[in-house]
Amino acid sequence: MKKNILSLAILAITCFSCSTKTDTFAISKNSIGNLTSTTQIKDLETVFKNDSIVKFNPGGEFTTSFNEIEIFEKGGQKLLTLTPKTLNDSTSLVSSVQVFDSRFKTDKNLSSISTFKDIQTNYKISSIDNLINSVVVSVNELNASFTIDKKELPSNLRFDMKLNIEASQIPDTAKIKYFFLNW
Repeated sequence: MKKNILSLAILAITCFSCSTKTDTFAISKNSIGNLTSTTQIKDLETVFKNDSIVKFNPGGEFTTSFNEIEIFEKGGQKLLTLTPKTLNDSTSLVSSVQVFDSRFKTDKNLSSISTFKDIQTNYKISSIDNLINSVVVSVNELNASFTIDKKELPSNLRFDMKLNIEASQIPDTAKIKYFFLNW
């Protein structure tokens, strides 16, 4: 009887500990895998301990406007590009994350290889901004923005930046070019 109780307790502990493990490819409003909106730059080595981190430290007076950190799998696959809020500050938080690897997905299966229909079907679109060569679709529910190349749009929407582009004008099949989380 004692063996059964002990075995049951061990099984329960094992199940509970497995269920609290973070999915390394899950995207939510304030996290992507083990990276959260409160992770400091100095902690990236711990968060991405199984991956390679490449820090871009700009040199010269004309390139100091950004400081990107790229995350690669050990095999060379690019996963993410992170931008810190404050340059050259190890205690800075991450300002934005660009998602490259399609394995990163929201709970509604939205990823970097999704289409506009996937965004529109699963989330409330907060805004659509008309830029020179693209439109940016923002989803506040995720703190995310998705860039769609204007080549994906009908020709009458491609060249006038003053147009107010509505969701109904973007084809369902329009592919996401860039996927960003903004914290």
